[in-house]
Amino acid sequence: MKEDAGPPILVFTPFVSSTMRVESAWIDYNGHMNMAYYLVLFDRAVDEALALVGLGERYVAERGCSYFTAEIHTVYLRELAVDEEVRVTLQLVDHDEKRIHAYLEIRHHRDGWIAASCEKMFLHVAMEERKVTAFPDDILLNLAAMKAAHAGLPRPDRLGRSIGIKPRRKGAGRAAPATSRTRH
Repeated sequence: MKEDAGPPILVFTPFVSSTMRVESAWIDYNGHMNMAYYLVLFDRAVDEALALVGLGERYVAERGCSYFTAEIHTVYLRELAVDEEVRVTLQLVDHDEKRIHAYLEIRHHRDGWIAASCEKMFLHVAMEERKVTAFPDDILLNLAAMKAAHAGLPRPDRLGRSIGIKPRRKGAGRAAPATSRTRH
């Protein structure tokens, strides 16, 4: 472990981001926030949360490493409109020497309902080589502290979901045959 690792991190259970507001430029022709901007909100919250374990901008500049998103699964549950305020929660599900697995939810700031959830896998990357590399010991200790704090949270229902169209049982859910209408 590095001797200058600093004091132990303060971990919130789960991590809760600062309040963010839906910007007017994010509203699409359907009159709600475009799906891409849900990812912007998730990304901003990840930056806040992982800065707590030492993976902020300073880490990139001083140690030449960062984290990249390797996989993401987003579920859109409710529309967001211009000027609505939200907060994002992050639960550290797991980590190993090179990866972080996290689950996030965008929640309406005032009313608490969930607008979207997101499951993400991050890789720790050496920036010069652009190759996956192990976290330093001090970061691993901070990740372990966050994981331990989040271990008591319930396992999210949407965690580990896959995408696909499930086959229907034979005879179930068939559409009624089309009928022609005649004018009288």
